[in-house]
This record gives sequence, C-alpha cells and structure tokens, in this order.
Amino acid sequence: MTRQSMTGFATLDGAQDLLSWQWEIRSVNGKGLDIRLRLADGFEALEKPVRMAAPEYVSRGNVSISLKVKQREGQGIPRVNDAVLAAVLTAVKQVNVMAEGQGIDTYPTSAADLLGLRGVMEYGAEEKVSADILAKITAQIPELFGLFQAARQSEGAALLHILTAQLDQVAALTDAAAISAEARLARSGDLLRSKVTALLDASELADEARLQQELALLAVKADITEEIDRLKAHIDAARQLLANPNPVGRKFDFLMQEFNREANTLCSKSGSAELTAIGLDLKTVIDQMREQIQNLE
Repeated sequence: MTRQSMTGFATLDGAQDLLSWQWEIRSVNGKGLDIRLRLADGFEALEKPVRMAAPEYVSRGNVSISLKVKQREGQGIPRVNDAVLAAVLTAVKQVNVMAEGQGIDTYPTSAADLLGLRGVMEYGAEEKVSADILAKITAQIPELFGLFQAARQSEGAALLHILTAQLDQVAALTDAAAISAEARLARSGDLLRSKVTALLDASELADEARLQQELALLAVKADITEEIDRLKAHIDAARQLLANPNPVGRKFDFLMQEFNREANTLCSKSGSAELTAIGLDLKTVIDQMREQIQNLE
C-alpha cells in the first residue's frame, strides 16, 4: 500500500562545462498545494516546467524548490572585476591617507595582494546560460520529483505504521469502554431499584410510575451505547481510509473531529471512575492521531 507524508526532502546534483548546480526540494504540511521557487539568476525559464510537473507527484503540502548554480572551482578564464577592483583601490588609498595623518607607516600594496582579495578575480562566468545547460537541468525535473516522492512515501510508510497502531489502541479502548459501561449499568440498576424501593416505602404520596419514569430517563441519559456504536463505525471508516491508495488526509482530519466528539460525550456521561479513565485514555490517543494526520497527504 502506497501512502505519502506531506513532509519530505530530496536533492539532485549536476554539472556541465564550467557550471555545477544543485536542486533542493523540501515540503511541510499544508491545506492545499503551494509551490515556492527560488531559482538562480538566469534560470527563470525553469519555473514553468517545474510548476507543470509538480501536480503529477504531489497533491498537498507547502513545497519549496531551489536551484543553486556556481562556477566550478579552478575552471574557466580568469578576469578582473573592474567595479570591485576600483572599490578596493579607493579603500586602499583612503586607508593610506588616514594612516599617514596619524603618523603610521603602511606597507606597499602589490598587485598580487589586490588580485588575491575576494571578488576582484572572476573565472569565466558566462554572460548567458547556454541552451544545452538549460535543457540538461530541465531534464532533471522528473528525476528530482521522483526522488522527492520516494522520500515522502518512505515517511508515509512510517506514518501508516504509527496510525495503524494508534487505531488499534482506539479499538481496544472502545471495547474496554463497552465492557465497563455494561458493568456500570448492572451496578446502577441495582442502585436505582433500591432507591425507588426506599422512596416508595418512605412516602405514601410517592407516585411509583412517575419515579420509575424519572429513573428511566436518568438511565437513558447515562447510556453510552450510541457513542460506542459510533466509535466503532469511525474505526471501520478510518481503516478503510488507511487502505485507500488515494490522498485521504482531509477526510481523515474530519473523521478525527468525529472521534473526538464521541470521546468527549463518553467522558461526560461516564458516571464511574473506571469509565472516565478509559475515556481520558481514548482522548489522549485520538489527540496523538490528529497530530499525525496533519502530515498525511
């Protein structure tokens, strides 16, 4: 079964002629699909093919994609950056003047010293990106998304394992709540009957039918049969969603709200310490599931 997380990370490198580059793609959860691009100068033409390819691999998540390009070290024809050299010469002259004004001797600055300063020398950076390089980088887009999809599927497999275990816990707690409720009902039934008998014996004016009716209403209000049945139905629905190969994150998020609503009602109607403890454990596991669901595509 293939299941994707909305979190993932992948990189892809490449090189040709005097250039090397690196793609980087990462994502976090999001309500829809949001693609954010940060491309190196001169490679803006890649935005369209990236945006066109993305929906084939990703349906939800905030996805950030960057392309970094650099000149390969030690390659290309060196040349002087005139603007940087002029700024450096101005700075050197200013320092010499200020030093002389303070009576401080300075050592002569050689051409080699100037050329060794960062930015003064450049190594054959191309004015325009060649069509061949642009085509090669464009051709990597499907591979990049393929690696990214594999990473999300790997995290999705781990997420599926966690959610399955948590769902098993919810099922076990629901069964425990049903057993506890039946035991509580038997105890409360005996208690209600003893109270009715005591009230009837204590007052000749007591309306037995009315008392029985009121006590029956109290029993109905404390009954959690419907909550147990709905929880079991939600568990079946959740298992079906986990088995569905299509993106189900939004549906699962809505279902978790229904889980939480039934758990809250169960706690409010518990009427016993044991059932309250089970209800609180149930709420804890449901909250943990909701956190995990936020990353499910």
